Formats: sequence, C-alpha cells, structure tokens
Amino acid sequence: MTTADGPGRANGWAAAVRERLGLGRLLPLGGPADGAWIAERAAASVLRDSAGPGTVLGRLRIGAATAGADPGPPAREDVGADEGRERADGRPPAPPSALPAGPLRIEAEFAAAADRPLPTSAALLREALLEAASRRLGLDVAEVDLRVTGLLDGGRVPGTGEGAAGAPRPEVRAARDDGAAGLAAAAVPGVVSLTRVLGAPVTTSDDHVRVEVATAGGHRALDVARAVRTAVTGALEDGPPVSVLVTAVVADPTTEAAVGETTVVKTTVVEAPEPR
Repeated sequence: MTTADGPGRANGWAAAVRERLGLGRLLPLGGPADGAWIAERAAASVLRDSAGPGTVLGRLRIGAATAGADPGPPAREDVGADEGRERADGRPPAPPSALPAGPLRIEAEFAAAADRPLPTSAALLREALLEAASRRLGLDVAEVDLRVTGLLDGGRVPGTGEGAAGAPRPEVRAARDDGAAGLAAAAVPGVVSLTRVLGAPVTTSDDHVRVEVATAGGHRALDVARAVRTAVTGALEDGPPVSVLVTAVVADPTTEAAVGETTVVKTTVVEAPEPR
C-alpha cells in the first residue's frame, strides 16, 4: 500500500464503519419464518413521520420488548443467535448482531402542544406509532413507552422527521448486482434500489443468501421483503435460504410534502461506488 492511497483507504474504511453503526439495531420484520430484518434507523424515519400536528418526537429507540429495561444493546446470548449458520428448519441465519424474531418496544421522548391535555397527546402519539409500525413497516410492537420532555409554545410545531432533535436523514447509497439474485431483487415492486451497507448488495455463502434493499415509503416494508425473498428464491433454483435486510425506507424522492408548518424532507438516492 502506497503512502498516497493509504489515507484514502483508511478514510473509506472509517466511513463504512460509521455507516454500519448508523444503521442502529437490526430489527425483525414479521415473524420467524419471514427471514426479514430492517435497520432501526430506517424504521425510526417512518415512525417519526407518523407523529401528528402538535407533537414533535425527540429521542426514539426500538429494541426487544423487555418491561422496565432501558434501551441498550440486547444481551449477547440473544443477539444473532443464528448468525452464520442455517437453522434446522431451513430458515436463513440472522444478519450479524440482529435481534431475534419477537415482540419489540418503542421508547420515545416528545414535546407536545400546550393547548391539549398531555394524556390525550400521548395516547394519539402511541396510536400513531403502533399504526405506522404495523401497517407501514410490519414490526411486531408490543410496548410503547413515551416521555414528555417539553411543551410547544402556542402549539407551534418546529418540524418533524429528524428535525431539530436529531440528524438529517442520510443519503441512500444505491448499489448494483448483476447476478441472478440481484436482478430479481431489484425488479420487485417497492424496491428503490439494492444497497451496500452491512455487506455486498447480495451476500452469498454456503448456507444462505442475504439481500440488502431500500424500499419505497408507499409500500409496506415487510411485504416488499417477502416479495424479494420469493423472487430471489425463484431465481436461484435449489439455492440456500434467502434473507432480506431493509437498510432504508425512502419517501417519494421527487417531492417535498408540506403539512401545516411541517416539511417532510425528501431523501436523495445516489449511486455508491464499488469499494476499492
């Protein structure tokens, strides 16, 4: 390795590590038989958009449903238990460090309009989060823990999405894979692009195939993941089990929707260069 390309390569590795860590937890989509996961960051972006007028979400985490536990990394014995090996029932192994299938818990902080009773605001927000988790994503959420952190002056809402309480939405770095599995996955309705975050767009090993995708916000993430599994399984005759990781949920990339005084920021999709 030359001195000239050393710093560039180091910076590239550092950026890749930051991007992987930025995914957050890998959450199970659907049930054990679905073989699908979604990045916590992607799920949180959808949940944030579900907050209605008069409510601003701050810190938001999604993890395994464990009553009374603070959000944090799950116990090691519960993380990626099937990582790297095929299950006896033929289901694909979980991605590295993914949560196993099971009920989830949302923990969120929010500020609410002062002209509405706080219990009412909390109840409406809880209902919206549960609805979005189920109908837009396919997450099995059993618990929602909300904490009020402030009041909004005169009901004025400064923003949603990540807003003032968090970082802007990251770019979705599209990737290509011209193999049979990649082409089949990319052609599924609701797939915006393949991605390259946790690994290659299509990771193939002796015991499983894993596909990374970004899905369109107008499609339920679980339904798209199921369709990708079906398409890739069909493209790989007698191939190993297929799992799907949704790394991003992309809003309409050509529009910005304004709701009251709130602007939903569009997401940019860019082509990711091949790693050197």
